[in-house]
Amino acid sequence: MNHAAYGPQPRYGNQPPPPPPGFGPPLPQYAFAPPQPAVTGPEFLAVDCHNSIVVDVSGVSFEVNGFDAEFPWPEIRSVHFQASPSGKALMMAVIHLDGQMYECVVVAKPRERLGEWFGQLAAVLGYYRPMG
Repeated sequence: MNHAAYGPQPRYGNQPPPPPPGFGPPLPQYAFAPPQPAVTGPEFLAVDCHNSIVVDVSGVSFEVNGFDAEFPWPEIRSVHFQASPSGKALMMAVIHLDGQMYECVVVAKPRERLGEWFGQLAAVLGYYRPMG
């Protein structure tokens, strides 16, 4: 027997009202929160055919022969960089809070790019780590 044809049915006891017609319950309020703007700051990128170094708002990232390592700023004790002995590559080391050292070397082609990287890198690291 189809009771829907006879109108709304009486409710007994303390029952919740029937759900409204539609596609389901409304979404929670947090589902409608507007997207937050991304936090931005200066970035540094050095790339060769095997390795890369990225320094940005989230920290320092190395890619060495296809393996990634990410170091968020709160986990970094210090960051050091210098030219390779041949003067053809950027050598960077991240010292983790636990004392472990991680290194990445990126070859600069042409060699003049190394000087550009040094200027950019010093500015970006100074922005995120003004005390060293």
